[in-house]
Amino acid sequence: MRSEFWTLPLSELDQQEWEALCDGCALCCLQKLEDDETNEVWYTGVVCRYLDSKCHCKVYDQRHEKVPNCVQLTQARIDEFHWLPQTCAYRLRAEDKPLPSWHPLLAGSRKKMVRKGQDVWAVAEVTDDMVPEEDWQDWLIFKA
Repeated sequence: MRSEFWTLPLSELDQQEWEALCDGCALCCLQKLEDDETNEVWYTGVVCRYLDSKCHCKVYDQRHEKVPNCVQLTQARIDEFHWLPQTCAYRLRAEDKPLPSWHPLLAGSRKKMVRKGQDVWAVAEVTDDMVPEEDWQDWLIFKA
């Protein structure tokens, strides 16, 4: 990988750099709701049932079969990244903003990120198999 590749525009990253840009926070694995009137995207404290305690998907290879609305972030979808969390490296770089100092590429590991409460388990309260989808609005935690 190129030195400081994370400062480049997303469209210039190769596949290895693209994957390495992800900090592994798994905030994108929280269930989201979109306001029909404002089109604002809200994150809930409801996390995907397939996420493990280390922020890894337990069914990664079958995730699109088991969770049809599971999103795959690709360079072709950069214009759609407005719904990602404000701390997401993909969103930040799509908006030409720098990575936060706790990002593993800058800090050297995920430890600082976790200590700063920047992973999904700092905000997730229940898994999506514990709460009916019609009740997710009761679990809103932040706006994208």
